[in-house]
Amino acid sequence: MSGPGYLFLGDEEKALVNRALDTWQLNRYRFDESAEPSMVYILEREFEQRTGTPHCLAVNSCTSALLTALVALGVGPGDEVIVPGYTFIASIAAIVHRGAVPVLAEIDESLTLDPEDVKRRITPATKAIVAVHMLGAPAAMDELRRIADEHGLFLIEDAAQATGGQYRNRALGTIGDAGAFSLNLFKIITSGDGGLLTIADDKAYERAFAFHDHGFKPLRQGIADADSLFGMNLRMHELSGAVALGQLRKIDDILGTLRKQKTALVEAIGDLPGVTRRRVNDPDGECFSFLVLQFESVETARAVAGLLGTSTLIDSGRHYYGNMPQLLGRRTPTASDHPFACSAHPTERRYEPNMLPRTDDILGRSVAVSVGVDDAYIGSGFGIKPFSPADEIATVAGAVRSAVNEVAARK
Repeated sequence: MSGPGYLFLGDEEKALVNRALDTWQLNRYRFDESAEPSMVYILEREFEQRTGTPHCLAVNSCTSALLTALVALGVGPGDEVIVPGYTFIASIAAIVHRGAVPVLAEIDESLTLDPEDVKRRITPATKAIVAVHMLGAPAAMDELRRIADEHGLFLIEDAAQATGGQYRNRALGTIGDAGAFSLNLFKIITSGDGGLLTIADDKAYERAFAFHDHGFKPLRQGIADADSLFGMNLRMHELSGAVALGQLRKIDDILGTLRKQKTALVEAIGDLPGVTRRRVNDPDGECFSFLVLQFESVETARAVAGLLGTSTLIDSGRHYYGNMPQLLGRRTPTASDHPFACSAHPTERRYEPNMLPRTDDILGRSVAVSVGVDDAYIGSGFGIKPFSPADEIATVAGAVRSAVNEVAARK
C-alpha cells in the first residue's frame, strides 16, 4: 500500500539525505556559522517558485498545515467553517481543534464541494470554506472563490491528495487564501510524513510561522513582537525536508507518468453500458491518480466492487462523514463538548447518518480504480501502478469490463 511518490523514491532522495547526514544537520535551523541553507528552507523556496505562492511553510503533516492555516486566518470559537461531507477526518478535526464548528455540505459528481449547496449553508457565523481536492482532482474553484468573496469569507484549499494539480492554469493551493498539502506515504510526493502550507497574505504568513514555531518571526529573524501569539512546534525536520525536496524535483515526471497510465487504462476499458466517469472540473489539471466509475444504482456499484475485491466510496474508511464516529458522536477531548455546546456558538448542531442525501447517493454509486494510490482505506485497493506494463493494464481493464457485464447479466 503506497502512493505514487513512494514508488519514485531513489538515488536523488538518498543523495540529499546524505548531504544532511554528512554534517548531522537534523534540524531546519543551523546553529553554527555555516552558510549552507537547510533542506527545509530550499524545499519551501522551490515550492514557492513552482506554484507561484508568495509564501510556503513546511510542517510535520497536512493536518498541521490545516490547523496553522485556520490560526493564520483568525478562525476560532464562534465561527462556522463549511467543509464537504467527503474528505479525510483531518479536514474536520482541524476545525474542531480551533474551537470552530464544522458545517457539512454536499458534494456533486466531481466528488468535491457543490457550490450551490455551499451558498445555502452560509450563516452570519460562517468564517471560511474548506475546498477539498478529493482523489487528486480540483474543486470548482472559480465558483467557490466568487462565493467566498461575495460573503467576505476565507477560502482554504485542502490539497492533501492533489500536490502538483492545477485549476485553469493556476496551481492548486494558490487560488484560496491558504492551501494545505500532504507528504505522507499515500500521496503524489512523499517524505513519509510531512506537510506544506501555502499562504498569500504577508501578515497571515507571519502568524502561521509564529504558530508553527513557538511565536518566532519568519525564519527566526528575531522573536515575534508584542502582537505575537502562543505557538507550537509543528516544524519539519531536515531528513523529511531532504526526501520531500528530491520528490518535488521529480513531480513533473510523476504526474506525466500517471497521466500516461490513466489514459491507457481509460482507453483499455472503453465505454461501458450504464457507467460514467467522474466529472473533473479541469481535466488537464487533475493528478491522474484515480479513475472513478459511477454507476446507475448503489446496488450495481456494490456488486461490481465486490467482484473486483474493492469497495464503493461510501464503504471506504474515514473519508465519508457517515464513517466518522468522532463526528457523529461529537467526541471531543473535553467533557464540555466544546466547540459544539459553548456560549461562543449558541447554535446547536448535530451530525447524523444520511444527513447529506446527495453525497450519500453519489458515493454509494462510485467505485475508484487506482492509477497510483494503492490504499484500500480510501477505496482504491484495486487498479494499476505507475509502472504497470501494458499487459497488466489490459488485465485490469478486462476485469472491470467483465465485472460490469456480469452484474448487468444478473438483472
